[in-house]
Order: sequence, then structure tokens, then C-alpha cells
Amino acid sequence: MPVFRLQKHEIYFPNPTLACEDGLLAVGGDLCVERLLLAYTHGIFPWYNPGDEILWWCPHERFVIFPKEIHISHSMKKYIKKHTFTVKVNRDFADTMHRCRAKREFAEGTWISDEMEEAYFALHQAGYAMSVEVFEEERLAGGLYGVVIGKCFFGESMFSEQENGSKIALTALAKMLDKEGFLLIDCQFHTEHLERMGGRFLSWEEYDGILKKGMMAEKHL
Repeated sequence: MPVFRLQKHEIYFPNPTLACEDGLLAVGGDLCVERLLLAYTHGIFPWYNPGDEILWWCPHERFVIFPKEIHISHSMKKYIKKHTFTVKVNRDFADTMHRCRAKREFAEGTWISDEMEEAYFALHQAGYAMSVEVFEEERLAGGLYGVVIGKCFFGESMFSEQENGSKIALTALAKMLDKEGFLLIDCQFHTEHLERMGGRFLSWEEYDGILKKGMMAEKHL
């Protein structure tokens, strides 16, 4: 499959099913709010190294967590019982994203550039990106951020400042989303960590059907 080149002056994407075998669909364009919204509503997301051209991806299989299926291990349940945590939403989106950049988990290096931080903060200000922060007493334990459109949450990154901080943030997010009738948490790519917490693969057809249903609903977060 060819990789499509996007122009900054024209906001569009090719059909997601035309992505290469590894999921790469297009290169170029920009990270303006309008383009990001168009991308996510069609299952497309940016992921590239700082300094490189913007790469747009749409894997043929998508790794997701259904909020109802979040898995909390026995040891994690014991850990939560021994500690008192407070969960907050959008306490400081910019700080949470910056910490994700500094403390990238389960991967080497970081793909979160200055350009990314600015773009997703603009998306947050427009009401389409949110953060979750977890505190033990007054200490920040961990957090995450992602994109919210309709009844779908697109997870971007998470961090821990202390043991299990990101796991608690993801667990809290899943419970919140389930309560509000959200359909899925799009994890984009597979990791063993997310698989242990209930993640599984969907075919493009399964994912696209749920995505379209989610885009028709109003978000309530």
C-alpha cells in the first residue's frame, strides 16, 4: 500500500483501510485541532519521533480495553486497600502531559515533543482531551491523558511517580467511563502491561463498528 502525503492547507485523510500492513497511513500535515478531531473520529492517530515528519497510523487490528472488562489483580486490590488515593480529573492537564513525556512507561525514549504538547493542550482547551491524576494524601502518585470524543476514550500516555500510580489512574478512568456508558478505551498499540489489565485485540471491522457508534453519542465527563 502507498503512504499518502498530507498538505497543511487541506484537512483530510485517506480511507483508513488503505493503511500499510504495519498501520502507517499517511505522512505530513499538521496537528491543528480540526485535523486531530478528524483523525480520531476515523480511528487514525499521530505517532512519530520528535524532529521527524508527522506520521499518521491506523493499525488493522486495534488494541482496546472495554471499561467493564478492566482487570484488577489480587495483589493490586490488596495494595489499593492499604492506601488512600484521591482521583482528580483535569487538575493540571499540561503538567500531566509533561510528566508523561519525562517518565514514559513501558517504552524506550519518548514521542511526546513540544509540538505534541502544544497540540494536545489546544485539544484540551477545546474540550476534547482530558487528564486523570491520582494522589496519595497530597503526593502525586501517577496519571494519564487522552482524547475524548463521543463515547470513546483514546489513551495517549501515562506515568507513575510512585508504585502502581499509572495502574490506579487507568483503573479509576475505566470505572468513570463505565459509569458514563463509554464504549471503549482505545489503547492503539499492544503492551503486555495493558493486556494484563484487560486489553484485547479487535479486528478493524469490529473496532470501526464500535467507533462509529461511539461518535454518534454525546460525551458526559
